[in-house]
Amino acid sequence: MTRIDSTPLSSTARTRLGRYPDRARTDRRDLHAVLDAGLVCHLGVTVDGAPLVLPTGYGRIGDVLYLHGSSAATSLRAAEATPVCVTVTLVDGIVYARSAFSHSVNYRCAVVHGLARRVDDGTEKLAGLRALAEHMAPGSWGHVREPTRKELAATLLLALDTTEASVKVRSGPPGDEDDDVATAQCWAGVLPVVTTWGEPQPCPQLEAGVAVPGYVANRS
Repeated sequence: MTRIDSTPLSSTARTRLGRYPDRARTDRRDLHAVLDAGLVCHLGVTVDGAPLVLPTGYGRIGDVLYLHGSSAATSLRAAEATPVCVTVTLVDGIVYARSAFSHSVNYRCAVVHGLARRVDDGTEKLAGLRALAEHMAPGSWGHVREPTRKELAATLLLALDTTEASVKVRSGPPGDEDDDVATAQCWAGVLPVVTTWGEPQPCPQLEAGVAVPGYVANRS
């Protein structure tokens, strides 16, 4: 399914914000930005009548999310052709307020609802797995061995359309009450959360002389 990035996000009973509706983002580009910036999503499914939420890797092609795991994974098998919820949250800072009640977090969060579809078509499955690999480790797909038939058979890939989705963002300083601003003597503000890449650690079995490739060393 093809959409123009600026198409507004859906507005349904599940995606309309009840608390702090002013924090909603309605541009589909904001959804794509959060999904592209995250590394791990949380997949919510129902297993044997009980909720189950597990972290998993993902990739995106246009407006479709791809999730993968072992063909024997309970969570993925339970998610086939059933309603699921996928969330991606990025923490940008801890908000220190003048009252305990007003402490908060600056964040960007995307929530996607929909029916998960098992991908059996070979071409789409390979494309989805490539999207996953390039999302987690950009630049690597063209330099590594592609999956074998046996590996593909052992991998379950789910596709989830992002038609029904919401994005919520909090940014800025604490929202203290006027009385607290006037009387409190404690520090208030935001402590940013910054994620950086460390020094690459070569595999102990790596042959001597194999340099760290640019797509690893220069990842930003």
